[in-house]
Amino acid sequence: MNAKAERLHLRVDAEQKALLEAASQAAGASVSTFVLKAATDAAADVLADRRAFLLDEDAWRVFDEALGRPAQDLAGLRELLSTPTVLDDMGEAQR
Repeated sequence: MNAKAERLHLRVDAEQKALLEAASQAAGASVSTFVLKAATDAAADVLADRRAFLLDEDAWRVFDEALGRPAQDLAGLRELLSTPTVLDDMGEAQR
């Protein structure tokens, strides 16, 4: 692990501080270690679905088959994507 050179400064109210101190003590860690672990675990959870997803064998088979199928022309989709929208009209008004 790299040496820690960066700092984060947090402002908390008395109730939040007491809660963090009690939880860190119960976990047998310092408040800094407890908060850092909780924050990095939460950050990893938030980003997990953007990095990887796990499928069981049946779901993987279905997913893999879907990827292998040729693209389909869905009724109305081409028109929908090529028709100007309200946002396109706004762009015209600003020019």
